[in-house]
Amino acid sequence: MTNQNPHPLTDAALAFRALHVPGRPLVLPNAWDAVSAAIVEEAGAAAVATTSAGLAWALGAADGDRLGREQALEAVARVARAVRVPVTADIESGYAEDAAGVAGTVRAVIEAGAVGVNIEDARHEADGGPLRPVAEQAERIAAARAAADAAGVPLFVNARIDTFLRGAGGVEQTLERAAAYLAAGADGVFVPGAVDPVTVKALVTGVDAPLNVLVGPGAPSVAELAALGVARISAGSALAEAVHALVRRAARELLEKGTYGELAGGLDYGTLNGLLTRA
Repeated sequence: MTNQNPHPLTDAALAFRALHVPGRPLVLPNAWDAVSAAIVEEAGAAAVATTSAGLAWALGAADGDRLGREQALEAVARVARAVRVPVTADIESGYAEDAAGVAGTVRAVIEAGAVGVNIEDARHEADGGPLRPVAEQAERIAAARAAADAAGVPLFVNARIDTFLRGAGGVEQTLERAAAYLAAGADGVFVPGAVDPVTVKALVTGVDAPLNVLVGPGAPSVAELAALGVARISAGSALAEAVHALVRRAARELLEKGTYGELAGGLDYGTLNGLLTRA
């Protein structure tokens, strides 16, 4: 029987899902608060993704599973309210200790208005290895999938694999994890730290789902990555890092030299205010 009352986020979720096209990638300059999200949307982004690091820093916490779920999801909700395009949330490892907790986070993500999540397999505890065991991470992804399905939202679950980022494996180990996570219900695979064209091509070939890569200075261009078959390109925390570098330069110039050169070229008050007061 057809569902006569689809979830209000269904259309946005389906639209976001359709943006993942190998060779014609979704490009995401990640935001960390409402105004950065509005700026990214105004620049022409088809969707807005949050950066967990940038979001944590803006809320006074370090990245790496140190931010509380409630605080993080309140920020995601502010981002979702600030834009009209679909929003996907980087939720680190799920802001939870176990799979049931991840399911609770996903329900809160949907309530916040987001239609996608990144869930990473990195561990940040002092003891244990750099990555969660595959079976444990697969269970967490399955819980996320089940929670979204129960809510009636085709949430895009992006399984982040930190083999390259944490020095815990290469292509073979990444593909093994990707297969397990996709079988558990993930929709896409995100492999930060892998930008070498040969490696990226091997991952595109070996992953039976849209591949997401992380970019920054020195990485291949969007066009080059598109030619390799990448379906999603994320800037991660790079925009936040660039903004904070400007803050430091401008503050030092003002305090040490008493001049204001670094402040030139900033967005004016009216523009920024207008982004958050539009109907």
